[in-house]
Amino acid sequence: MKAVISVVGKDSVGILAKVSSACADCSVNIIEVNQSVLRDMFAMLMLAELENDTTIDLLREKLTEVEKQTSTKIHVMHEDIFNSMHRI
Repeated sequence: MKAVISVVGKDSVGILAKVSSACADCSVNIIEVNQSVLRDMFAMLMLAELENDTTIDLLREKLTEVEKQTSTKIHVMHEDIFNSMHRI
């Protein structure tokens, strides 16, 4: 199963590293990453491969901790839901 992870917030050192570590802790494989820094704002979109549906709940839990550490907003969404939302 694949998921889309979005991260938005004020730029600071280590955001990508902390999100990646949380993914690794959950055995989530990061397939693709696109990130940008716009002035002092950080934005990142990741496509990740998860072992199963249970993993997404564990990943959300881990990323909630990262949100608090980095003062960012992180959202995890199943790829099918993401695609449905963006289909005309």
